[in-house]
Amino acid sequence: MESSGEDRGPEGVRGGEGGAEGVTRAAVAPSSLSPSRASDFMRCPLLYRFRVIDRLPERPSEAATRGTLVHAVLERLFDAPAAERTAPRAKSLIPAQWDRLRESRPEVSELFEGDPEGERLARWLGEAELLVERWFALEDPTRLEPAERELFVETELDSGLRLRGIIDRVDVAPTGEVRIVDYKTGKAPRPEYAEDALFQMKFYALVVWRLKRVVPRRLQLVYLGSGDVLTYDPVPADLERVERKLLALWAAIREATESGVWRPRPTKLCGWCDHRAVCPEFGGTPPPYPLAVRAAESGAEDAGRMGPV
Repeated sequence: MESSGEDRGPEGVRGGEGGAEGVTRAAVAPSSLSPSRASDFMRCPLLYRFRVIDRLPERPSEAATRGTLVHAVLERLFDAPAAERTAPRAKSLIPAQWDRLRESRPEVSELFEGDPEGERLARWLGEAELLVERWFALEDPTRLEPAERELFVETELDSGLRLRGIIDRVDVAPTGEVRIVDYKTGKAPRPEYAEDALFQMKFYALVVWRLKRVVPRRLQLVYLGSGDVLTYDPVPADLERVERKLLALWAAIREATESGVWRPRPTKLCGWCDHRAVCPEFGGTPPPYPLAVRAAESGAEDAGRMGPV
């Protein structure tokens, strides 16, 4: 996709807090944090503002929408009895799930405008079929009975910070051990970027730990694009570090929200951003800040700047 599972708003087509829904909604101050929005702020504070506070609409993409479609198919496959969870059965679910997606999010149909013969759509659906089929080489759904699918989780930390997200799949062993699984339709990252990929999973593990007082035994990322499976077994110290990171991140978000200062952070990913026309890095002007701001303090011209968390 790549979306973070819990939120397929700007990255896909499932809404989360601050996610684009094809219309501009009233601006509100952020009140919670999800993995995707945390990643947005770390990537570019101004992007976070555009998505969460301004709620600027974003165009759907073929890759993100395909990921949402594949997620829906893998979720629905578990409705069938174990013996019937086969690759042909999974691929047969794609047309109906695509129809449901277009009904719930009509804007995704725009992806294939100007394709009167349906060639691009057929190729795109074929790519979704390949991703679904590859999953069967990585996991055996006939031997899995998920405890939860597309599980919404939310908790409030002692600090008052509210964390939320949607977990693709939760498996619980007979012994009570918990495994959190997330599907990715892209390729596995290089080893030096594995920690960034695991951030989302550790976020979910922290929420589950705070909710259930159980540290998940395993975190598992299933990369359908490359046929890889990345696993990590967390310990409490890992999750405590994530919590400290999130608290520092939230402090920076609150500072930017109150000051109205949101710094752009240009990277090679800017080429994929829908908001370049209103980004000062590309000669644009952001829309008027829609929230009240506090008066700037003397010598505080760097308010809202955030270093590595």
